[in-house]
Amino acid sequence: MEFHFAGLGTLINVAGIIGGGLIGLLGGKFLTEKMQHTLLEACALAVIFLGADGALKNLDAMLFIASLIGGGLVGEIIDIDGKFERLGIWLRTRSGNEGDTKFVDGFVTASLTVCIGAMAVIGAINDRLLGDPTVLIAKSVLDAIIILVMTASLGKGCIFSFVSVGIFQGAITFCAGFLEPFMTESALANLSGVGNVLIFAVGVNLLFPERKIRVANLLPALVIACLWS
Repeated sequence: MEFHFAGLGTLINVAGIIGGGLIGLLGGKFLTEKMQHTLLEACALAVIFLGADGALKNLDAMLFIASLIGGGLVGEIIDIDGKFERLGIWLRTRSGNEGDTKFVDGFVTASLTVCIGAMAVIGAINDRLLGDPTVLIAKSVLDAIIILVMTASLGKGCIFSFVSVGIFQGAITFCAGFLEPFMTESALANLSGVGNVLIFAVGVNLLFPERKIRVANLLPALVIACLWS
């Protein structure tokens, strides 16, 4: 790519999420409540099996147990889930959507879906150190489709997951020089395996909203998974 600057891949990713979300928002207006429910269930099943497939390819019982338990303890102590919800509430207020009861849930669910995974990490590092945004461009296409479907069923809160992606991937791009030595092949495999378990949990939350797993509080498991290598 001839024209490039650090962070270009993340900007393309953000644009993809906004574009997919707007299309989903417009399309969702033409769907009945029953159709939206079916679409949400289909999305949940897709996320569950994508997560399960990725996790089984990197099956390491001790890694999963240590990462998830250790990450869960750290996440509960610093209350990442609560911080995500407060950010969602702030965005709902600032965007003039106080009356949207699904906004925060849509924002948190969509944010976790598009932020978790090795593509976000390695893509942001490549974007900064190699001047190669192709991984994030490929992720942008996937995220656009995911957010399109989620927005049609969960509402406009999903579109604002672009804020989470911008902050998360932007921070990794900024810190790429420090992170690169730790992103070995083994670390990325561990990150992918544990990340897919969390993606599976996001799908379970979509399918069974009455008993939610606090996935955000499990995010430190990704750090432990990398350090495990």
